[in-house]
Amino acid sequence: MRTWIDRVDVHADALVVAIKRRAGSAFPPKIRIDWKKPPSKLKREILLPSGPANKATLRPIRSDARERLIKAIAQGRRWLNELVTGKVTDIIEIAVRDCCSVRSVNMTVSLAFLAPSLVEAIIEGTLPRDITCASFRLNGLSNIARSA
Repeated sequence: MRTWIDRVDVHADALVVAIKRRAGSAFPPKIRIDWKKPPSKLKREILLPSGPANKATLRPIRSDARERLIKAIAQGRRWLNELVTGKVTDIIEIAVRDCCSVRSVNMTVSLAFLAPSLVEAIIEGTLPRDITCASFRLNGLSNIARSA
């Protein structure tokens, strides 16, 4: 292979392979191969339980759990906005003001970064019943969403 290829140039939309010149070679001096770099962040999706249950037989998230989750996401987004705009200096200030632990504030703020598709599924109530606010806070997304 090295005896035929002179160099490979990587461009945003293509690879250009320069072929070494040889007498009587039928190959063109350069070969362009259309190519696109895969995204660095993979899309996440909701994992459904394995087994005989399918989407039609799964029970949706409970309305009270859905309501708590929506309120927690909104709270996380409010607190993140306060931090970004400078209304508060740090998470400790939020924890003291709202009478909760720093850990609780950190976990709630992390909900502000949920993928839009997950937030949409929460709002529509299409998540499986066993997913709660605690499953997002304590487990992160490792048990809820995986790379597709």
